[in-house]
Amino acid sequence: MGELIKYELGQWERLKSLALDSVTSPHSKRAYESALNHFLAWYHSESRPPISKAVVNAYKAQLEAAGLSASTINVRLAAVRRLVSEAADNGLIPPDLAAGIAKVKGASRLGVRTGNWLERRQAEQLINAPDTATLAGKRDRALFSVLIGCGLRRSEAAALAFTHIQQREGRWVIVDLVGKHGRIRSVPMPAWAKIAIDEWSAAAGIDTGPVFRPVNKGDRVTQGSLTGNCIRLALRKYTSGLGLVNLAPHDLRRTYARLAHKGRAKLEQIQLSLGHASVQTTERYLGVKQNLADAPCDHLGMKLYSVPPKSKLAA
Repeated sequence: MGELIKYELGQWERLKSLALDSVTSPHSKRAYESALNHFLAWYHSESRPPISKAVVNAYKAQLEAAGLSASTINVRLAAVRRLVSEAADNGLIPPDLAAGIAKVKGASRLGVRTGNWLERRQAEQLINAPDTATLAGKRDRALFSVLIGCGLRRSEAAALAFTHIQQREGRWVIVDLVGKHGRIRSVPMPAWAKIAIDEWSAAAGIDTGPVFRPVNKGDRVTQGSLTGNCIRLALRKYTSGLGLVNLAPHDLRRTYARLAHKGRAKLEQIQLSLGHASVQTTERYLGVKQNLADAPCDHLGMKLYSVPPKSKLAA
């Protein structure tokens, strides 16, 4: 493997492709490709022995010396482990060598990083910040209502279709949403989020296909659906005016969980709505089912302004 990496770049690219093909998430593919390119550049930066557990430990030490975060280091090491695993599966290195490299420990996390959440007043201000006299403003208000009101990931909001929004047990629900790792769940929707979607839908003249569409500079709806990056950029338009620094779409998902929990929503119901991996274990041990009558989004305590406030929005 050391010789392969060092001298046969064509085989290296083939092996890298095998490693990337073994992951399904586009985000993971991008992260792994960047990590493997970094590892290859480091390996070639000076003369090194064939790859081994000691070589990977040396790479880890270099990453730590560079002051990278534990999460960044662990992603890069995970990519190298995946590469080595694929090399072993294809007979390029002995299985025992791959097993040794797999035992390289990741970087330890010291403490818990503080998350970025909005207080209820800030969340309401963000949802009501877009100018609803414009089509783009109506879309953005509906978008933020779904991100905060339902706790969706930005990729899930981008993929949201009108067919997902259905009535169940007398309330609106996002049905059969495909989330991370292909897990399917249903997410209750607060009435105020449905109102915001209806106002956007009526103004845009759409009721089928993707819910959230691009709006051009002429304030007209264009073809296709919003991408995750477009959602990030849409959020950025409003954060500086509200004094919200470095706010990301995923922080709105955290805000959903935080506000629902502070509103005394049951923890297992929040987990079900978010679709976390631990939900399946919780369901098996506790027999928990999604409570549509008393859903987490009912505990957010938020509303839409009928008329935008004239006073300047404060953080």
